[in-house]
Amino acid sequence: MSYVKVYVHFIWSTKNREPFLTDDIREDVFNHIRENASEKNIYIDFINGYVEHVHCLVSLNEDLGIGKIAQLLKGESSHWINKNDLSKYHFQWQSEYMAIGVGDDKLPIIRQYIANQEEHHQKISFEEEYNQFIKRYGFDIVRKDLG
Repeated sequence: MSYVKVYVHFIWSTKNREPFLTDDIREDVFNHIRENASEKNIYIDFINGYVEHVHCLVSLNEDLGIGKIAQLLKGESSHWINKNDLSKYHFQWQSEYMAIGVGDDKLPIIRQYIANQEEHHQKISFEEEYNQFIKRYGFDIVRKDLG
């Protein structure tokens, strides 16, 4: 038996960062993502977000990589949102996402951060938050190197 204990903080947004995850559907969407993940043997430790994005703390397993997990969570949930007419417009997620490793000592901090998204985004926009993550985790350097 293999033992795997690796946590990843996923962040992704709606297509063009449109505010489609309104108060009346957001909880249903997050519950569905959690249920779908469980069916696919993906353990979501914590999920929350705001009108245009999702934060999801996932414990990796030995079978699925980061890219596959993102694909499974995002692809199926956008299909489910459209199938159930939860949005008056065609719903899509942005193709990109962030995935950041989280050490055991930071899990309580990340859970609290994810839990407080609505309050957090009364003070800072998702665009500002996104740019802070880009800089904090060195993604801006990667982007420069690529191009």
